Amino acid sequence: MDFDFLKEVNLAVTVSDTEGNVLYQNNSSVDVNGDVRGKNMMGCHNERSQQIIKHLLNDAATNVYTISKKGKKKLIYQTPWYEDGKTRGLIELSIVLPDEMPHYDRG
Repeated sequence: MDFDFLKEVNLAVTVSDTEGNVLYQNNSSVDVNGDVRGKNMMGCHNERSQQIIKHLLNDAATNVYTISKKGKKKLIYQTPWYEDGKTRGLIELSIVLPDEMPHYDRG
């Protein structure tokens, strides 16, 4: 599919390869992080964050947390992406959470 359906969604999507090179950013990611496509994200992270990134890649792990930035609460979801069952890099979703958000128990 040649259509970039993530380009204009209202959450930031950043995709890297296994070396930390940024392969893709949607518009929201560029707005938040600047245009870092083709650059290595490791230089933008401190040693602790670099170790987390390496762990996510080496152990096919997922990292989920919230942050507050510029008065907005965000959910950060970092997880490997795969091709033919092999880890090929990381995808990060950064989603602004509303101040009031309902929660439902289902099941």
